[in-house]
Amino acid sequence: MSDIKLFQFSADEAHPLPGHTAPRERELHNLMQKHMECFLGIRFVASEYGTGRIHGGRIDSLGLDENNCPVILEYKRHKNENVINQGLYYLDWLLDHRAEFKLLVLDRFGREIADAIEWSGTRVLCVAGDFTKFDEHAVAQIGRNIELIRYNYFGDNLLMLEWINPAQATPSPAVPGGFPQKIAPAEAVAAAPEPSPENRSGVADQLAAMPEEQRILYDELCSFIFSLGDDINVKELQLYVAFTRLKNFVCLCPMHGWFKLWLHLAPDSVTLEKNFSRDVRDKGHWGTGDLELSLRTMDDLAKAKPLIERAYQES
Repeated sequence: MSDIKLFQFSADEAHPLPGHTAPRERELHNLMQKHMECFLGIRFVASEYGTGRIHGGRIDSLGLDENNCPVILEYKRHKNENVINQGLYYLDWLLDHRAEFKLLVLDRFGREIADAIEWSGTRVLCVAGDFTKFDEHAVAQIGRNIELIRYNYFGDNLLMLEWINPAQATPSPAVPGGFPQKIAPAEAVAAAPEPSPENRSGVADQLAAMPEEQRILYDELCSFIFSLGDDINVKELQLYVAFTRLKNFVCLCPMHGWFKLWLHLAPDSVTLEKNFSRDVRDKGHWGTGDLELSLRTMDDLAKAKPLIERAYQES
């Protein structure tokens, strides 16, 4: 069982708030679907989705996360030894029925979002009142993209979500390769158009081809981000790397000799600096986040660190 306790206190007294699970699974199901984007950063796609006569199953919820990765959500009031098996079964079904899922997304969000689905990050979220140590071990051994989230109600209107197994992956190492690239002047870089996704190589190739100066900057940046806490997960997608807790707080995109970062911070809360930071709320970009930073040097990284830490703390 979770050892998290909540207390309500005043100047004179304090008392614990008793924790409890949902009286009915349907109540948990409805609550998570209604507030899915707030709780988990996932856009709702479908509920109780049938997998057909041959597969004979029904997926509790289908969603699309902020990185456009498909998500399967399964809910259980208490512990349930079948939740991981169910998740695996539905994960295989979804990857075999991509066109069917794409049609759902097309109908709900339009063609642009449907064409941008990132299948490499497809994942399963199992939300339950508790998990056993055997569940955690099984997920680690399976090696599939399954996340366990423990929930608990406190009082009448407090919900706790505890991420049990944040994936402790690391992004592709900045391996030597390619040829040295000169860092363009800031003004020229800012004016250069971004390549379209079709004409841009994947992030893994971009990282592998970085010159030494950029590799050192990248390694220092990643080391700092991971030093912020042990609950950080990283998702290496086709066009960018997302550092997350339950939601993205930093997205990183390798450019030609430098990096772009997008932080989940309000640009109005930051003093913007030319060629370093800008407000991209009304500008299209890869990744998520409204504050864009340009990192070219260690001095830029030093300026970025307090902002990255703020994004982590506020996520």
